[in-house]
Amino acid sequence: METAEFAAILDREGRLLAAAAEEAGTGTKVPTCPQWQVADLVRHTGMVHRWAAAFVAEGHTSYRPDAGLPDLDGAELLAWFREGHRQLVETLRSAPSDVQCWHFLPAPSPLAFWARRQAHETTVHRFDAESARSGAPSGIAGAFAVDGIDELLLGFHAREKSRVRTEKPLVLRVRATDTDGAVWTVRLSEKPPAAERGDAGDADCEVAGPAAQLYLSLWNRLPFPAVTGDVSVAGLWREKSAVI
Repeated sequence: METAEFAAILDREGRLLAAAAEEAGTGTKVPTCPQWQVADLVRHTGMVHRWAAAFVAEGHTSYRPDAGLPDLDGAELLAWFREGHRQLVETLRSAPSDVQCWHFLPAPSPLAFWARRQAHETTVHRFDAESARSGAPSGIAGAFAVDGIDELLLGFHAREKSRVRTEKPLVLRVRATDTDGAVWTVRLSEKPPAAERGDAGDADCEVAGPAAQLYLSLWNRLPFPAVTGDVSVAGLWREKSAVI
C-alpha cells in the first residue's frame, strides 16, 4: 500500500474514533481495554498522534519521549484530539517523500513507516472507541488488515521486546480465509517469534478466519475466529503478545 493510502485511512479512522468517543461519552468503559475509560483512550491516541507528527515535522533523527497526557476531558478533550489528528494527517500529506527522521520498524522510508504505523494505531483504537458505544463497528478492508498482520508479525514481534516466548519450540499458523496467499508461519521459541509469509511445514496450531477479524484478534481485540490443533499455542499468543 502507498503512503497516500495510509494517510487517507488515518484520516477516516481518526474521524470515526472521535465520533464514536463523542457518542459513547468520555466516562464510558472501553470493553476491549477494560483498564480504560473512553477519555483514557482518546488521551492516549491523541498523544501518540502528536508524538508521531513531531518526528516527521521536526526531523528528529533519534528517539524522543512523548509530551505526556493532557489534563482534559469531555468536549475540550475531543477538540484537542481532533486538532492533533488533523495536524498529523496534514504533516504526513505535506512532508517530502525523502524526509529523514527516527522510526522503529523496517520500512521503505521514514514517511512510509509513520503513515502506515499511525493508520494501524488509529484503526485499532477506533475499534476500541466503537466498542464503547452501541451499534456495529465500522469495517476494515481486507488488504489493509493483511498489511496490519504483516506489520504485527514481521515487525513488532520480530523485536527483542516481544514477550511471546516458549521453552518448547512451537509453530503457529495464521491464515486469512478470504484473501488468497495471506498465510503466515510463526516459529515460537525462547527467542523473539520468527514469522514468514507462507505455510511450508507442519504447524502445532492454526488460527484462521477473515483477514479483518484475524487482524483484530492478533491485537487481542476479538477472539480468534477458528483455532485448530494445540489451542494452548493460541492461548500463549493471547497471554503474551501485548505490544510494549
